[in-house]
Amino acid sequence: MMRRKYIFTGRVQGVGFRYRAYYAANHLGLGGWVRNRSDGSVEMEVEGPEEAIDQLFQLLDNDRYIIIENFSCKEIPVEGESTFFYKD
Repeated sequence: MMRRKYIFTGRVQGVGFRYRAYYAANHLGLGGWVRNRSDGSVEMEVEGPEEAIDQLFQLLDNDRYIIIENFSCKEIPVEGESTFFYKD
Protein backbone atom coordinates (compact mmCIF):
# COMPACT_ATOMS: atom_id res chain seq x y z
CA MET A 1 0.00 0.00 0.00
CA MET A 2 1.11 3.51 -0.78
CA ARG A 3 -0.35 7.01 -1.08
CA ARG A 4 0.60 9.61 -3.66
CA LYS A 5 -0.24 13.28 -4.00
CA TYR A 6 -0.52 14.64 -7.54
CA ILE A 7 -0.94 18.14 -8.95
CA PHE A 8 -1.96 18.11 -12.63
CA THR A 9 -1.82 21.06 -15.02
CA GLY A 10 -2.95 21.42 -18.60
CA ARG A 11 -6.50 20.91 -19.88
CA VAL A 12 -7.67 19.31 -16.65
CA GLN A 13 -10.69 21.38 -15.59
CA GLY A 14 -14.00 21.32 -17.43
CA VAL A 15 -13.19 18.08 -19.27
CA GLY A 16 -14.47 15.46 -16.81
CA PHE A 17 -11.14 14.89 -15.06
CA ARG A 18 -12.64 14.58 -11.56
CA TYR A 19 -15.48 12.33 -12.74
CA ARG A 20 -13.07 10.09 -14.66
CA ALA A 21 -10.70 9.91 -11.67
CA TYR A 22 -13.60 9.13 -9.30
CA TYR A 23 -15.05 6.40 -11.51
CA ALA A 24 -11.71 4.76 -12.33
CA ALA A 25 -10.34 4.93 -8.76
CA ASN A 26 -13.45 3.31 -7.34
CA HIS A 27 -13.38 0.65 -10.05
CA LEU A 28 -9.72 -0.07 -9.16
CA GLY A 29 -10.49 -0.20 -5.42
CA LEU A 30 -8.43 2.88 -4.57
CA GLY A 31 -9.02 5.40 -1.80
CA GLY A 32 -8.43 9.14 -1.73
CA TRP A 33 -9.89 12.27 -3.23
CA VAL A 34 -9.71 14.73 -6.13
CA ARG A 35 -10.47 18.45 -6.35
CA ASN A 36 -10.13 21.45 -8.64
CA ARG A 37 -7.79 24.21 -7.51
CA SER A 38 -8.38 27.91 -8.05
CA ASP A 39 -5.28 28.19 -10.28
CA GLY A 40 -6.79 25.85 -12.91
CA SER A 41 -4.92 22.73 -11.79
CA VAL A 42 -6.34 19.56 -10.26
CA GLU A 43 -5.07 18.06 -7.00
CA MET A 44 -5.46 14.37 -6.21
CA GLU A 45 -4.42 12.10 -3.37
CA VAL A 46 -4.76 8.40 -4.11
CA GLU A 47 -4.04 5.36 -1.97
CA GLY A 48 -3.74 1.65 -2.72
CA PRO A 49 -1.45 -0.83 -4.45
CA GLU A 50 1.19 0.82 -6.63
CA GLU A 51 0.06 -1.08 -9.75
CA ALA A 52 -3.52 0.18 -9.37
CA ILE A 53 -2.36 3.77 -8.84
CA ASP A 54 -0.24 3.51 -11.97
CA GLN A 55 -3.28 2.17 -13.88
CA LEU A 56 -5.36 5.14 -12.70
CA PHE A 57 -2.68 7.56 -13.91
CA GLN A 58 -2.54 5.84 -17.32
CA LEU A 59 -6.33 5.97 -17.70
CA LEU A 60 -6.32 9.70 -17.00
CA ASP A 61 -3.31 10.36 -19.23
CA ASN A 62 -4.84 8.43 -22.15
CA ASP A 63 -8.26 10.12 -22.02
CA ARG A 64 -9.03 11.95 -25.26
CA TYR A 65 -10.42 15.08 -23.55
CA ILE A 66 -7.92 15.41 -20.72
CA ILE A 67 -4.53 16.85 -21.63
CA ILE A 68 -2.00 16.55 -18.81
CA GLU A 69 0.78 18.96 -19.74
CA ASN A 70 2.66 18.62 -16.48
CA PHE A 71 2.29 16.99 -13.09
CA SER A 72 4.06 16.70 -9.78
CA CYS A 73 3.92 13.58 -7.69
CA LYS A 74 5.17 12.76 -4.23
CA GLU A 75 4.68 9.81 -1.93
CA ILE A 76 2.93 10.71 1.32
CA PRO A 77 1.90 8.70 4.42
CA VAL A 78 -0.91 6.16 4.01
CA GLU A 79 -4.15 7.27 5.70
CA GLY A 80 -6.21 4.08 5.41
CA GLU A 81 -8.91 5.49 3.10
CA SER A 82 -10.86 2.82 1.24
CA THR A 83 -13.16 5.03 -0.86
CA PHE A 84 -12.44 7.74 -3.39
CA PHE A 85 -14.45 11.00 -3.41
CA TYR A 86 -14.66 14.59 -4.60
CA LYS A 87 -13.27 17.16 -2.20
CA ASP A 88 -14.11 20.88 -2.15
